[in-house]
Amino acid sequence: MKENGCDCGKFLGGFLAGSLLGALAGILFAPKSGKELRSDLREMGYDAIEKTSQLSAEAQEKVRTVLDDARRRAEELKNEADRQFTEARSKAKEMLREAEEKAYQIRKSAKDIMEEAKQEVKRVREAVEAGVDAAKQEFSKKSTGNPV
Repeated sequence: MKENGCDCGKFLGGFLAGSLLGALAGILFAPKSGKELRSDLREMGYDAIEKTSQLSAEAQEKVRTVLDDARRRAEELKNEADRQFTEARSKAKEMLREAEEKAYQIRKSAKDIMEEAKQEVKRVREAVEAGVDAAKQEFSKKSTGNPV
């Protein structure tokens, strides 16, 4: 048999119904006067009402306990979800900040490299122009026949 509230309640309900039917059968088949029989039936009715009220109160208490546990667990789950969401948002913001910082550093490095490349191109151009000028002077000296 399962150990949960539903099966326990069914068992108790069946036990109660069987007890009442057994008692009723015993009373109806017992040799008693009408007055005694009515008194016994009345007493059994009161007992049945009392037991039913008791079972109802127990069932209501079990339902209340289950609902309270469910509410508490739902609140715990909500709080945990909120905490994880907040943590994820915080991590995402940190990752975005780090990505923005890296992008800034890359742009700065690229800008520095471009500036260095421009300076190097300028130096090479000046060197080439100086070499061309020197070659022109040397060529013109040789053409005119003036030794240096």
